Amino acid sequence: QVLLEESGGGLVQAGDSLRLSCVATGGTFSAYAMAWFRQAPGKEREFVAGLSRTGRWTDYADSVKGRFTISRDSAKNTVYLQMNSLKPEDTAVYYCAADRSFVATTDTRPYDYWGQGTQVTVSS
Repeated sequence: QVLLEESGGGLVQAGDSLRLSCVATGGTFSAYAMAWFRQAPGKEREFVAGLSRTGRWTDYADSVKGRFTISRDSAKNTVYLQMNSLKPEDTAVYYCAADRSFVATTDTRPYDYWGQGTQVTVSS
């Protein structure tokens, strides 16, 4: 059983930056591809960024390419999402997820574990 706990969300203004963190406990961190998803009110949960087990392969939603960066620190069992140039449309609850596959997929269904989410609100 892997437990994921996100932190780092908050209320910021458009153009600001935030860094989200997700700490994994109870499993072998290197055995999982990791990803960030988000869900805005009234919308489906959507893929934001994904990272392979090794961290060498990354994938991003078109809406965040060039602004967000996903990374992992195996020594700390932590995955990060650095978010720059935030926009009001980035407002959502952000979730961390872990998948036993080698690379992260954009589909929510394969993911084995999810965090409880952290709220990001971007004001205009």
